[in-house]
Amino acid sequence: MNISIIDWAIVASYILFALGLGVYFSKRAGKNIDEFFISGRNLPWWLAGTSMVATTFAADTPLAVTGIVVNDGIAGNWLWWNAVLSGMLATFLFARLWRRSEIITDVEFTELRYSGPSASFLRGFRALYIGLPINCITMGWVILAMQKIVVLTFDLQDDATTKILVVLGCLLIAGIYCTLSGFWGVVMTDIVQFGMAMVGSIALAIIAINKVGGIGVLKEKLVDVYGAEHGILNFTPDFSAGEMAIITFGVYLGIQWWASNGVDGSGYIAQRMFSAKNERHTLLATLWFNIAHYTLRPWPWILVALVAMVVYPGLGNPEHVNPALHDAELGYPMLMLDYLPVGLLGLMLTAFLAAFMSTIDTHLNWGASYLVNDFYKRFFKPEASPGHYVAISRLFVILIMLIAGVTSLFMNSIEGAWKFLIALNAGIGLVQILRWYWWRINAWSEISAMVAALVVSIVVFTLPQTKDEFALQMLIIVPISTIVWIVVTFLTEPVSTETLTNFYNKVRPSRSGWKLIAAETKEAPDTNSLNLQTDSKIPALVNWVIGVVFIYSFLFSIGKLLLGFTGTGLIFLFIAIISGSIMYYNLPRKERNNN
Repeated sequence: MNISIIDWAIVASYILFALGLGVYFSKRAGKNIDEFFISGRNLPWWLAGTSMVATTFAADTPLAVTGIVVNDGIAGNWLWWNAVLSGMLATFLFARLWRRSEIITDVEFTELRYSGPSASFLRGFRALYIGLPINCITMGWVILAMQKIVVLTFDLQDDATTKILVVLGCLLIAGIYCTLSGFWGVVMTDIVQFGMAMVGSIALAIIAINKVGGIGVLKEKLVDVYGAEHGILNFTPDFSAGEMAIITFGVYLGIQWWASNGVDGSGYIAQRMFSAKNERHTLLATLWFNIAHYTLRPWPWILVALVAMVVYPGLGNPEHVNPALHDAELGYPMLMLDYLPVGLLGLMLTAFLAAFMSTIDTHLNWGASYLVNDFYKRFFKPEASPGHYVAISRLFVILIMLIAGVTSLFMNSIEGAWKFLIALNAGIGLVQILRWYWWRINAWSEISAMVAALVVSIVVFTLPQTKDEFALQMLIIVPISTIVWIVVTFLTEPVSTETLTNFYNKVRPSRSGWKLIAAETKEAPDTNSLNLQTDSKIPALVNWVIGVVFIYSFLFSIGKLLLGFTGTGLIFLFIAIISGSIMYYNLPRKERNNN
């Protein structure tokens, strides 16, 4: 593929812009770790929320969604659509609580909520476990996606040497920028990246649809290639395919969303919650993230995937005569290279690079925050100068970058890595929910849940009977890890009353699960976590349900209207308008009107 000078100029301009921004923010980021990791807690909601969206829009996501659609149709996206339930739960039940905690990382939360040696061990263990292996697995599949794009774009040999060179080149740009700028630079480039990525993906979808003759012709060609009963455009699985389809869908909606790590918004989403100006901005940032993440982004990718299925018949078949068509995930960049004109191709390549840098920079900065704030500072050098911690932070950024690069060389499938990471954290989610709402949860609850999930995941992923059956894997991992942590919780001592009282007074969770502790404090209880605000008449759990209905109905209305199912699309749109209006007007007045 010959890339024009104009396309190259667009890509080079963005690289120079990003590096320049890194230099610009280097002095500010170098003040202290608050500035380096959470931007001094001064981000407005729209900036923090857009940064959440941008960092989850990596080079891997369009490719992974393409692979899902090719293999399982549109309904295959329930693998990640189910997380709407946890996303809205984080919005209405946890966003404000995270901001009140006034911590730098969600790992630091462990010693705010728990006490004793077990709390210290958990903080150090989580810092290393999430900051290195878990974080590097995530970064590995993002690097893998960028590697696939670069190899395909420049028609390079897909061998070990080429992979290493591509990985080093991609990481070098992102690593330099992140090391200099800290979180400020990450967030500011997120805005540019999100804009470019959305423009590029929408432009590719429009051009691809027009190239095949429009939506109507696309639907006809899908029938020609895959038969009249293909079911590719269905939004729910084909339950007539057998009990495994029913089980898988049940696992997605009944187990996966609440059982997985991050159900309370922890991780790099929490990092942006910490960086918001106040509780109001934190809630609105998380709400905007969920709206944009699930309703605005997916359909351009899905439409391109559908076009790829008819333009490249047999895409994803490992026995296809064309080796380029063996990997279903490559359908997206192949269409991009075949269809986009000069200028737009450069924009799209830049968008992929920007998306890659945004996500990698986030994970480098976020992972380093754990290693510095929750391991190095906590256990090795608690009294050093702010400048010392910033310098150590930059060294850890480089360390994580190198480990992630090596990890990516051992990966082949983005979707497979997604599923493995979900399974690796299965069963932890319920502990993360209850630690806010039930005083009896202790550090050993979390430790045992993590260890059980890790051990059982490794076993079930290697068993021949469950190796390729994700739903069965979850049905084994979640019950076992849940039973383990419940038993361990009641066999171990509760957290000290002093720690629980301090936590309750600072974070002000719901009184219902904290009655014994609330009785020990003279401070008036705050029911924000259940009622959102004292002037709200509808409990947060009801807001959560309304929010979930809004997101799903809006998501489905856009899809149905784009695919030409106008009647159904308008019904979903009506539901979205009603539920969205209720959700908006039920937000406390302070949330809606204060600037």
